[in-house]
Formats: sequence, C-alpha cells, structure tokens
Amino acid sequence: MNRLFLLLLASLTLCTTAEVRAQAKRAAAPRAPVKKAATPAAQPQKPAGSVSRDPYVGALIVDADSGAVLFADRADAPGYPASTLKLMTLLVIQEKIDAGQVRLADRVKVSVAACKTGGSQVYLDPKENFSVEEMLYAMMIQSANDAAVALAEHVAGSKEAFVELMNARAQQLGMTNTRFASVHGLPPSAGQRPDVSTARDMGLLARELCRHPAVFAYTSATFRQLRAETGKPFDMRTHNPFLKEGVEGCDGFKTGYTAAAGWSIVVTAKRAGRRVIVVVLGSTDRKLRDAQARELLSRAFTLLPPAAPAPAPAPVP
Repeated sequence: MNRLFLLLLASLTLCTTAEVRAQAKRAAAPRAPVKKAATPAAQPQKPAGSVSRDPYVGALIVDADSGAVLFADRADAPGYPASTLKLMTLLVIQEKIDAGQVRLADRVKVSVAACKTGGSQVYLDPKENFSVEEMLYAMMIQSANDAAVALAEHVAGSKEAFVELMNARAQQLGMTNTRFASVHGLPPSAGQRPDVSTARDMGLLARELCRHPAVFAYTSATFRQLRAETGKPFDMRTHNPFLKEGVEGCDGFKTGYTAAAGWSIVVTAKRAGRRVIVVVLGSTDRKLRDAQARELLSRAFTLLPPAAPAPAPAPVP
C-alpha cells in the first residue's frame, strides 16, 4: 500500500513540474496581438485645444472709409488668427518701406531657421536670396511661412524682435485684445503662447492696411511664379476663395487655418468707390467660413449709409 502511494505521489510531482515548465515557456514566448472587434467609425470631432465655433468665433463688417461697424457678432470673442496675422507682418514691413527704411529691391538672405519653419511654404534654401518684393508676394499669395520668417529676420534682425514690432503696432491701433507670438500664425511649440486676436481687432488691422494702397498688389494677386528665372519656377496660387471666384471689387486680404484655430478670413472689396471689410474668425469648416463671409460681404454694401452728396460748385463771381 505504501509502495503504491509513493508511486502515485511521484507521478503527480512529475506532472506538476512539467506543467509549471510549460506555463513558464508560454509566458516567455511573444504574444500575438489581440484583434479588437471592429467598431463604427467615430464622428469627426474638434481637436483638443480647438477654439473654433459653429458658425464662427466672431464676425464683423466695417465701413473701411469711416471705420463704422456695420455688423458685429461676438466681435470681441478671442480666437486664434492663424495666417490672417500675416496682415500685421505685411503692415509693419509696408510702413518700413513707406518710411524709406526698407526697399523693395533689398535682398533677403534665407536663414536655416526660415527654411525649417514648416507649414505652407515656398521651400526656401539657405543658398538663396530674394528681393523684399518677391518675399512679400510669397507671403501673401502662397501664405509662405518661411518667407514670413525671412522677411522678419531681414527687417528686425530676428523673429522675436519683429514680434515686438507687431505687438507695439497692434497697441497703437487699439487692438487691445490681440497678442502676437509669431510672425506667421503657426501653432505654438511646447511652452510657447498662441497668437490671440478678435474679429474686431482684425478689422482695425485691415482698415489700417487700406491706408497703404501698395499692399493691394500683393493681396489681390492670384498667381505668380517664384524662381522663374532659374528655369524651375514654383507656382504660387492664392488661398482666397473670393479672388479665385472673381467676386466683384475683391482685392484682398488673407485666409487662415490651423486645426486649433479653425478657418478664418479677412476680406475686402470696393464697389462704386465704397470699400468694406469683412472678418470671419474661427469657423469649424472651410465651406462654412466661406458661406458666412460670402453672405456678410453681400450684405455689407447694402448696410452702407448713403454716400454724401458732392459739394456744390462755388459760385462764379
């Protein structure tokens, strides 16, 4: 009996030891990925940190001549201007040109930092240099971020110094709810602040630009070639849908988009000698932005007060 018990005990021990070894071997072996059951596609959602709204963060119509606000909806709500802030980059440079401190023919050297800017660009190379005029076209037609950085470095010595000029000019214009942190409007890097503005402030900026007729050469252009003389031209095409469509009287200004900012536009048009400015800031969708801006632009001219009658000629003595 004792002998039979000992044989059974030995058999159980061997089985247990074998099972433990097998379990250890299975645990050490690489596991095949577990296939999850298919789930219905999720509905598109705004990315984390997005400030865009439906139909927009804010909107505005301004009489460019008088500065009168003809329509405002959440015009002081803060949003991210994205590339529409290049209008301030343009204004600072144009004022330097008007003051004789910068010339259109000046050659802009391309830095490594400018080349690495990313986003919409004309793919500048440190071996290249271009005139201020060509870089202004690149910044406004192609919305080239690398051109914006190259221009800022040329005018102020660094991006940071140019941003200081932008913020100082914004305060002078009464853009009290605006704070620029970049020269191009791209999303901030880790630890950096975003660019912030409002529809009302962007309207103030656009009206000031209207005082400089030279800017319309850049903001109204729909197509231009960069490096045409090299035999390898880069085709630059406007992002402004109203210029593409040939909307009556439209000759500027600028669109903007990032995932967090949403879709924005500052647009102007002149008809029968009267100019209006429309701002749509932070729509959730491009088509929605364009539809809102189109509706506001069509309403803008009907909201203008009647033009003042021409003064009577002086009596002949």
